[in-house]
Amino acid sequence: MDSTTRGRIDKRQAILEGAFTVFARQGYAQACVQEIAAEAGVAKPTVYNHLSDKATLFRHAMEASARTALEERLAALEPLARPGDDLAATLTDIGHALLRLHAGGRSCALRRLLYAEITHFPDLLEITNQYGPDRLNQALADRLARLTLAGRLRAAEPDLAAEQFTSLLLGPLEARTRLGTRTLEDAELRELAEAAVRTFLTAWG
Repeated sequence: MDSTTRGRIDKRQAILEGAFTVFARQGYAQACVQEIAAEAGVAKPTVYNHLSDKATLFRHAMEASARTALEERLAALEPLARPGDDLAATLTDIGHALLRLHAGGRSCALRRLLYAEITHFPDLLEITNQYGPDRLNQALADRLARLTLAGRLRAAEPDLAAEQFTSLLLGPLEARTRLGTRTLEDAELRELAEAAVRTFLTAWG
């Protein structure tokens, strides 16, 4: 990849990051391209050179953020490939990591924007299908199925087990954070993960 191409990709990434920051702060209707350009550190015409209009910019910024969020969550599942002797401890570490990601500012902003704009941008559902909870549950189900084959779990329905594991994590989190408007201490996130794993292993262990 030559330096010109690399520079164009970096600039596009900066624009998408800046756009998401501004949309998260202002909402779609109140955000302006000039403010996005300033946040990204580029000239306003540069934004239009990369992405033709505000609506296109919003869609691409949402997609990029959703993709990043999914990649982070998939990385959090990696310890399940080699869970060691203490499966409960590994699941707790993974649950804790997923809770930290879900409670993070970017994830909360992504959900708020999705809920606020879904009626105006129904194609955002495609982003949810590609990079949303279903993809995470599919990946988790695959890992739980492998643990079942190894005799570590009795999850005959790994898809259901994965869905229940994430529900045990995120249901209490949404309630305690009041839909992302209240910040929890890391120790409380850890306690939520431990409680979720205890319940999960009671059912599937």
